[in-house]
Amino acid sequence: MGHIKRKRPRRGSLQFWHRKRASRIYPRIRNQAETKDVQLMGFAGYKAGMTQVFYVDSRPTSPTKGDELCVATTIIECPPMKIMGLRLYKPSITGSAAFCDVLSDAFDIDLSKKITLPKKKTEQQKIKDAESKLEQATEIRLLVSTQPKFAGFGKKKPEIFEMAIGGSDIKTKFEYAKTVLGKEIKASDVLTSGQYYDAHAVTTGKGYQGVIKRFGVRRKVHKSEKGVRRVGTLGAFTGAKTWRVPHPGQMGFHTRTEYNKQVLLISNPKENEINPSGGLINYGVVKSDYILVVGSIPGPKKRIIRFTPAIRMKAKYQTQAPELQSISLRSQQG
Repeated sequence: MGHIKRKRPRRGSLQFWHRKRASRIYPRIRNQAETKDVQLMGFAGYKAGMTQVFYVDSRPTSPTKGDELCVATTIIECPPMKIMGLRLYKPSITGSAAFCDVLSDAFDIDLSKKITLPKKKTEQQKIKDAESKLEQATEIRLLVSTQPKFAGFGKKKPEIFEMAIGGSDIKTKFEYAKTVLGKEIKASDVLTSGQYYDAHAVTTGKGYQGVIKRFGVRRKVHKSEKGVRRVGTLGAFTGAKTWRVPHPGQMGFHTRTEYNKQVLLISNPKENEINPSGGLINYGVVKSDYILVVGSIPGPKKRIIRFTPAIRMKAKYQTQAPELQSISLRSQQG
């Protein structure tokens, strides 16, 4: 019997180029959904692991409507986030540029692990200065810090990033920012069960890899010259850049976005137990609020995941929270 040649498409989408390492461990969000409501546009949590959830399908047009389904879900632990400041942007030659920051006086001591804390309380004076510059501003964003000390793994150093505010009126946004400045925000204040969100994360890093693992290129015959685990040709050396030819390079640790991830549940371990016997492998025990997201999420455990309102999901497709039957608590040890 002769050799059967396997046929399949190459791996590695040409959509992502070039495949460079992310500049930091938590993702940067470049595009946001637009909304008329003045609200915080997103939340962040730490990937804890996966489990199985049994729920009744309530989608009106689903062929399994009314049936009990078993789906794989990702557990995201979401300790409260703290609004540590606000930032004003104005137009410049190179685009929007930050020109005024207002920091809250209610600093957490753990922030000293990340930034140098100011010694004087200047919140009220900074707010007055920002109000006088509000006419120049075209965008307002909140400076948010996470609180990993409340999560189930041993981390204390927080992450600090910007979070957008919904709405179109600058003055209304500024008034909202003043009301939440220095306060804690919970996941239930921003996210809604049953709704769809976009998940932003930095994928698991795999280092420098060759074309076989990186793009799924087949090994050449064992008598090939100049190597077996390499491509037969690198393309033309003149003319346009030959970026369509598979090359070795960085694999993983890329900033990626997964669209339309449904949140099944927003709860805490006291109301709905989520920890299996012995805890979650390579994570520990979920201690704070958590959310259950249908399907997988990029990145390894303990990595921060940012959620924003779905930019590709129309409002008419948003559904109500399904009726959960049970959450699998089977031990993951051994």
